[in-house]
Amino acid sequence: MSVVLITGAGSGFGALSARALARAGHTVYAAMRDTTGRNAGRVADATTYATEHAVDLRTVELDVLSQESADAAVDTVLAEAGRLDVLVHNAGHMVTGPTEAFTPEELAAVYDTNVLGTQRVNRAALPHLRAQRHGLVLWVGSTSTRGGTPPYLAPYFAAKSAMDALAVSYAAELARFDIETTIVVPGSFTSGTKHFATGGHPCDQTVVPDYEALYAGLMDQISQRLADLAPADADVSQVADAIVEVVGTPHGKRPFRVHVDPADDGSETVSAVADHIRAEFLTRIGLDDLLAPHPVGAAAAAPLIASGP
Repeated sequence: MSVVLITGAGSGFGALSARALARAGHTVYAAMRDTTGRNAGRVADATTYATEHAVDLRTVELDVLSQESADAAVDTVLAEAGRLDVLVHNAGHMVTGPTEAFTPEELAAVYDTNVLGTQRVNRAALPHLRAQRHGLVLWVGSTSTRGGTPPYLAPYFAAKSAMDALAVSYAAELARFDIETTIVVPGSFTSGTKHFATGGHPCDQTVVPDYEALYAGLMDQISQRLADLAPADADVSQVADAIVEVVGTPHGKRPFRVHVDPADDGSETVSAVADHIRAEFLTRIGLDDLLAPHPVGAAAAAPLIASGP
């Protein structure tokens, strides 16, 4: 079984995945910020869940906006568990509203959480995974990077697209360290999470009335129409189930990308083409060994840990 660190695990996909991974027998560190303040209740909930279900679910303070916090969180995991096998990038923040109404600083803040946050955590965790010459980095993306993209979500969509591009590049750069990459791609789950309810809005409200004149109630319309697309049995727990399945798959056999998209917005079709072209291009330039994790050199002959069951 693996030692897993999952960011943004206070609620939504993160909390569900942390609990599901713990139930599957893994040691899970559910990372969240402000564990002694506004998230103290979520820490207590996780502790109660661990006791009631007899699972190894722990919490750790981690603010993805701080390199110091990311470093401290990884140090805590290593000090307590002795190793780190799986890193799950789940932390994110959604904003909604007319794109023009967001200031550049607001767009930068969304990018900071959804993209730079993963870089801070990578810089804290990857030195240890590289030293082990083994591990898994799992990114929780979004179908919006390549599928249907309704309006009023542009800052979030742009950030998730950037995160996906970062994940793709990292996959090749980590392959020779025998570190595997999987991108789990959820669709638009309009219930079971608080993404829409807790999403931010633009501070500059001066241009919003102009958009409301022609796009009145658009955000509510989008949410309803996305909900109408989803089948009756669509459930956010499917994302957690997919993450558990990936983590439990033997090393070297994990899929590069897994879609969990009840609404079927087309992302899986486009991603299949893009991933095929990536594989074909790396093969053409003689770098096809970067398409899958594998040990390189004497130091990698005997991995220090084993991931998966």
